[in-house]
Amino acid sequence: MKTYELVLRRVEADLAAGRLRPGDRLPGERALAAEFEVSRPSVREAIRVLEAMGIVRTAVGSGPDAGAVIVTEPSAPLTAILRLHLATRHLPMGDIVRTRVLLESWAVREAAGAAESLDLGPATALLDAMDDTDLAPERFHRLDAEFHVALAALAGNALVSTIMGSLREAIHGYVLEAAAQLPGWDRVADGLRREHRAVLAAVAAGEEDRAAELVTAHIEGFYRTARVG
Repeated sequence: MKTYELVLRRVEADLAAGRLRPGDRLPGERALAAEFEVSRPSVREAIRVLEAMGIVRTAVGSGPDAGAVIVTEPSAPLTAILRLHLATRHLPMGDIVRTRVLLESWAVREAAGAAESLDLGPATALLDAMDDTDLAPERFHRLDAEFHVALAALAGNALVSTIMGSLREAIHGYVLEAAAQLPGWDRVADGLRREHRAVLAAVAAGEEDRAAELVTAHIEGFYRTARVG
């Protein structure tokens, strides 16, 4: 077993047992090296791997923030992994689209089922910002991505929200490139605005099936028009 796997298992076990919590500091290199009977450079490499995985954050020095501290930042490494695999064509864009449909249709159903307790303010504010007809396509799609993440977050599932945020961030470049080649961007943008509003209205009205149908048609329609993947 590789050194970082040993350290990872130790961290996992300590988190599960409540011996470690987010914000706690890992033992120092010397202590970890002695525990696992490995060299300090091996421990250092293990900490770098854990940092890349979003499990710890490191800082040099001797102050209260020094060392390797447990954090909860799963979205950044997940986004990086998705982006790299998309670049290698290992993950076809068509599969990404179908995954988005599965996640978002489920999320809006869940949200619509709890419509009375939802705070739609953040999602509505994003749609209001997108109504600016002078927005550059890149800014429009950035707001579009934030809206879809906010929409998924309404379901109250932290894992779905994290995966959605990573998916949207990973494919942003592909979407923007495809959108730039669309003829009649103003017309396309107007259609996207209407579709966004319709999905959110269905969620607000508690219309679970309609919300799921609308968000599915919205996602598939854009990719079909833009011919992404």
